[in-house]
Amino acid sequence: MFQLLSVLIIIVCVLLVLVVLVQNSKGGGLAANFGASNQIMGVRRTADFLEKSTWTLAAVLLALSILSSWAIDKPSEDTKSRIEQQMQNQMDFGGEDLPDMPAGLPDQE
Repeated sequence: MFQLLSVLIIIVCVLLVLVVLVQNSKGGGLAANFGASNQIMGVRRTADFLEKSTWTLAAVLLALSILSSWAIDKPSEDTKSRIEQQMQNQMDFGGEDLPDMPAGLPDQE
C-alpha cells in the first residue's frame, strides 16, 4: 500500500511541477499564446483551468501524504529497538562486563 501511495505522490508531484511551469506569474504563460477569442479555451479559461488544476493537485498531494503516513508499517509494541535490547541485556548481566571508567579528569601538570 505504501509503495502505491509513493508512486501516486511522485506522479502528482511531476504533474504539479509541469502545471506550475506552464503558468506565468505576470499573467502570460500558456494563456498568452492564445490570441484569438474564438479558440476552444480562451485566454481567461486557460488561466482558470491552470489555477484550478494547481489547487487540485496540491490538495491531492496533501491527502496522499497524510494517507501515506498512516500506511507506513509500524512495528508491534513487543518489538524493541536494538538499543533497548542492549540496555536490557546489560541490566540483566548486572554490568559486570563493563570496563572501568575513570572517575575524574587526569591530573594536569
